[in-house]
Amino acid sequence: MKIVLRGLLVAVLAVASALPAAAQAAPATGRTPVVLFPAYHLTRLRVTVHDQTVAPDCPRSGGFEYWFQNDHPSAAFPQTCQDRLLTLRYDPNPARPMPARFAEQRGVTVRVVDYGRTRSAPFYEPLYRALESAGYVRDADLRVAGYDARLTPDMAGFLPRAKRLVEDTYRDNGNRPVHLVGHSNGPLYAQYLLTHTSRAWRARYIHGFTPIAGNFPGQGLLYSMLFTGLNIQDFGYPTTKANAVTSARMYLTLPSTYMSASDPAVFGDRETVIENTATGRAYTPRDYRALFADAHLPYARELADHYLGFVRFTDPRSFPYVDVAAEKGSGLPTIVGARLADLTPGQVLAPDRFLTRDGDANQEDITNNAVLAWRAMPCYRFSLTDNPGVDHFSLPSTPALLARLLAELNRRPSHCG
Repeated sequence: MKIVLRGLLVAVLAVASALPAAAQAAPATGRTPVVLFPAYHLTRLRVTVHDQTVAPDCPRSGGFEYWFQNDHPSAAFPQTCQDRLLTLRYDPNPARPMPARFAEQRGVTVRVVDYGRTRSAPFYEPLYRALESAGYVRDADLRVAGYDARLTPDMAGFLPRAKRLVEDTYRDNGNRPVHLVGHSNGPLYAQYLLTHTSRAWRARYIHGFTPIAGNFPGQGLLYSMLFTGLNIQDFGYPTTKANAVTSARMYLTLPSTYMSASDPAVFGDRETVIENTATGRAYTPRDYRALFADAHLPYARELADHYLGFVRFTDPRSFPYVDVAAEKGSGLPTIVGARLADLTPGQVLAPDRFLTRDGDANQEDITNNAVLAWRAMPCYRFSLTDNPGVDHFSLPSTPALLARLLAELNRRPSHCG
């Protein structure tokens, strides 16, 4: 889940017009179709409100769009209103399957805008233009599998919708297998699709998989967001107490928060994600149960037990069993946690209160290197290419990466039994 924070190399998009000539020489016909899985909240969402009562000081009806770098932010619905309206209701009844325990606030509906089309994820314009320079046509052999990033891929019909998009893209392009490209949290959703379809389905419909800084094991930053919040419009921390409270409370209810937090099965105690300066106690991913107990957040413990490591990828039964050409960035200071005054949700932090280690300015190296587990995948190709000094959100517009992607699209897929 990939978050570049204010003041920390916030992504600056550059048009990828500098691709080497060889990379642009994709065949005029017979191109491998591409389906992109965007990063965390880089899919445009439309929120419609009708007779809501959960936030009485906010508009009773209306609507707004919700996505990173939204160029038309709502004046009627300020950030604190958006937070409260997008906070999920949670029913702890253990008799209900976990995905069925979550619901929107009454009077609130959320949908993806222009599902399948490139305009559903405008952040990726440089990637779209690079593929267009090789002959690709938007919404024909280049499509986008957007999703509501608050939710996990077992919710809201994500799986059948994404599967249908891949199958339609395959048929609409002469029965050519489709290459999946994912960025940040997007690879979690693509991996869920791959591991919830049969080997026969993948052999027919999938050409390969390019995860760009895939957040497969989660990242430490998500634990601190439960106490500080985060604003999607600019991926900046709240600067007022009121905003910090509504934002943190929202993230506490979102299943994707826990899916995207560092999985103790991968991280163990290799990083500190929270320091409580009131008690002097430090918490690693392995200590998440103690953290939520000390913070008196029983539902957080319940959700974390279910969703930490939710998208499996490290054991052979969870390998994708398609060709993989992974990419990552490295060598940049990366926030992985925070020093908190106490364990109360809704804190406004100064920049010097954050804990860092090496990474891509958004995900630490532990996260970005975890995909190396797939080196053990038999028969299928696997590679992980480092892009030193390239930050998380600049990766999809980096010319060298785009050149490698185009070369991968021109390769024949492995044929494995």
